Amino acid sequence: MKTNACVLLFAIGILFSCATSDEVIEGNSNNNTATYFPPITSNTWETISITEMDWNENHLQPLFDFLEEKNTKGFIMLYNGRIVVEQYMNSHTSTAAWYWASAGKTLTSTLTGIAQDEGLLNINDKVSNYLGTGWTSAPLDKENLITCKNLLSMNSGLDDSLGDNVAPESLQYIADSGQRWAYHNVYVKMQEVVAQASNLTWSSYFNSKLKDRIGMSGSWIPLGDLSVYWSTTRSMARFGLLISANGKWENTQIVSADYLNQATNTSQSINESYGYLWWLNGKSSYHLPATQVTFPGSLIPNAPNDMYAALGKNDQKIYVVPSKKLVVIRMGEAADNSNFALSTFDNDLWEKIHALTN
Repeated sequence: MKTNACVLLFAIGILFSCATSDEVIEGNSNNNTATYFPPITSNTWETISITEMDWNENHLQPLFDFLEEKNTKGFIMLYNGRIVVEQYMNSHTSTAAWYWASAGKTLTSTLTGIAQDEGLLNINDKVSNYLGTGWTSAPLDKENLITCKNLLSMNSGLDDSLGDNVAPESLQYIADSGQRWAYHNVYVKMQEVVAQASNLTWSSYFNSKLKDRIGMSGSWIPLGDLSVYWSTTRSMARFGLLISANGKWENTQIVSADYLNQATNTSQSINESYGYLWWLNGKSSYHLPATQVTFPGSLIPNAPNDMYAALGKNDQKIYVVPSKKLVVIRMGEAADNSNFALSTFDNDLWEKIHALTN
């Protein structure tokens, strides 16, 4: 995904220029063991201190120095929903928007789950049930093999070497669905499926079924054949919190826990480290974008084995760690070189986080 941040940033900033300053309420809960959800009608957000967490405060400033050096703009760590660490740097602020890039794929995964929960679609159905035939250039019998689940799992069998365009002429057969894993923008067709199934625009369905229900800010901004989500760092944290709470926001189930369990576990046999547009840690092997090589070992060795992540171009990150009740958010420019999703920065960052939290 090619995101021209410099061109879009001014326009996006206008959308968020009326935002009020974020507020934190320190130590406002008598029960820090219960998951906390910030109100959807205000900018207040409870905190818990590093001292209460019994973390090693000596490693906090080295973490901040590393993040700033690596072109970070916004960084948040939540424990059980409460803010433990929140920092903005490199001229960014809490009310400024930034792009999610491919980390926003997980928004598509989640909306798909919501639509399935509502009985609007079934991910085991073939895509042509919703989009009609001819949405690819594959022979009809091969196109009809491709299910919605294949799009979510990145194993459609369509040729990923033809660029980012998802017009039919660019979606060509290379293997039967399920037989080949390849990181490909064809996943965006799931947004069209959801729109067709719900009889709403993608943005309208997203806003009413997810964004407004958990108090997110943000907008989908068209970029070629794709739409890129832009929001504040806190809005990304709200989404991460929803997922870490098994799809529940306070007493409301936004997306079913059963669907999220499928989405955050291995979705196919080729790339063990990929769910439904989520990256998975702690598996025995993984594939990377633009390669058919199987790499042995865990995706991010320094991170907890049960962690799963939304990873976007130039190091946009949502890390969810169920065993530690942590959600970690990073927004910014590329830490080092431009990259699809995963980079060496992930492992280096988790070394710093581990030093802080242990």
